[in-house]
Amino acid sequence: MASDGVAEFLRRLMLRSPLSAEEQHAVLHLSGQRYAMASGQDIVTPGQTVDHACLVVTGLAGRFDLDGEGCRQFTAFYLPGDMCDLHSVPSPHTGWGISALVPMTILRIPHAELRALVSRYNAVALALWLDTVVDASILAKWLAIFAHKTAKAGLAHLLCEMGIRMETVGLGAKTHFTFEATQEHLADTLGLTKVHMNRTLQALRKDGLVECVGRVIDIPDWPRLAKLAEFDPAYLLLKPQPTHFTAQIHERGIAANPD
Repeated sequence: MASDGVAEFLRRLMLRSPLSAEEQHAVLHLSGQRYAMASGQDIVTPGQTVDHACLVVTGLAGRFDLDGEGCRQFTAFYLPGDMCDLHSVPSPHTGWGISALVPMTILRIPHAELRALVSRYNAVALALWLDTVVDASILAKWLAIFAHKTAKAGLAHLLCEMGIRMETVGLGAKTHFTFEATQEHLADTLGLTKVHMNRTLQALRKDGLVECVGRVIDIPDWPRLAKLAEFDPAYLLLKPQPTHFTAQIHERGIAANPD
């Protein structure tokens, strides 16, 4: 049986990369040490040398950088099934940090195990490579959007992205999902003060584009929000999921669409 979170990671890989039954089987047998993380706890600190990559099993993680005054800028959000730091496999000395934004569970998969996997299976190596390409593509899009758009358009774009990503991995619909990042996290992502962040969210609410109840996000008018954001999901590099993946998941005794 696959370790917790590994089946979701495989499903995510196969949204973009076809893998044979044997290759899927090999990925499903990745193993690691499971850890519970408290909200606000750093999973990886900048400048740390690591010998493992972190797979999100439950919760929400954020990659961050620190400025000279110690202030954080979030540069990525990671959902269950995401491998936060595959780029640490070839570059174990980190130039970034990863933090638990909520209480969460991670699986630390040794670099040695990942290196052995890609040495044996070229297609898996390409799938993991593409996964890091997607990570870079999202970062590039964030830089362009958050640097050159209004705060309102930037927040709209982020919510559109999270809706698509949540829907793709079965954690909600693009118009209705739970997003556990706080307004402070969002401010540290868009480069806003907490006051400006709150005003921006209220402006989207006033326009009837977003409704929030706790951490639940409702998007009543997706086309209008996407138009404001100039949102095009092409940068997420998504492809239809191969049908033979479902058969492999059932063969391994893992639910194809976990709740």
